[in-house]
Amino acid sequence: MASKTVLVAPLHWGLGHAARCIPIIEQQLAEGNRVLIAASEGPRALLNTRFNSRCTFIEIPFMRITYPKDGNMARHFFFKGPSLLWNIWREHLYLRSLVQKENIDAVISDSRFGLWNKRVQSIFISHQIEIKAPLFQGLINRLNRWVMNRYDEVWIPDYADKPGLAGDLSHSQKMPLRYKYIGPLSRFNKKITQGTSAGKVVVIVSGPEPQRTLFENQIIARFKASSEKVIILSGKPHIENKEEADNITIVNHLNDDDLIKELESASMVIARSGYSTIMDFHVLGVNAEYIATPGQTEQEYLMQLHS
Repeated sequence: MASKTVLVAPLHWGLGHAARCIPIIEQQLAEGNRVLIAASEGPRALLNTRFNSRCTFIEIPFMRITYPKDGNMARHFFFKGPSLLWNIWREHLYLRSLVQKENIDAVISDSRFGLWNKRVQSIFISHQIEIKAPLFQGLINRLNRWVMNRYDEVWIPDYADKPGLAGDLSHSQKMPLRYKYIGPLSRFNKKITQGTSAGKVVVIVSGPEPQRTLFENQIIARFKASSEKVIILSGKPHIENKEEADNITIVNHLNDDDLIKELESASMVIARSGYSTIMDFHVLGVNAEYIATPGQTEQEYLMQLHS
């Protein structure tokens, strides 16, 4: 079978979308395909550590996602709406020229709404078939379905049987025209034994700013007077740094083997209730205390589902 050129493009929203694309990229490489990765900053740094010599990295214009400090996501994204729509169209136009320039045969977009093209196979990855929103939920879901139906197929990273891992989010009463459940996506593939060291806490900090930093500061305040040993993974693979103060150590990023060692030794694991983290912990068999990003209804729902 002739080799194909496949573009893989994770959403620039923390590291989760990039991390869950790792098994997708590995599969494409195993099939002998040439893989282009569209990623920037942290997501690019994460994927570069694994695919530096095996894939070609490119830039596609993206909108920088931020979270409001007050947690009022509805108001924040209401005013960001026009910019979001413009960015979808800008992505779509940019892809037209990129398909011709790089002779792309297929596009795999993880939640980047504008990356479909009628000339090539276009695949959309999302667990949010049904978006939970505090305002305009009906309108938002109509737009979501319209976008998904531009693609040749929607891949849902969950189990087909409800509730799966994402519950109502991935098992909507109104599904896309063409979809399939592909099971959880994780770069890990084995169960671990958790809690080998008493009194050790591992915290995984993730997500867009400023909420990423606010979460990190909350964890420091919570444990600074504690006798427990705390390791904070701050989710910044593009910055090499390590800080230590009393019982708290902050590490920007760990490779997979070192991360597993920390999780195995932890008596407590704390993380945002992002879906990529939930999939990883499901595969690894890790029990965690989940804390939702304020105002992010998806994470609030997933936190309740997995509490």
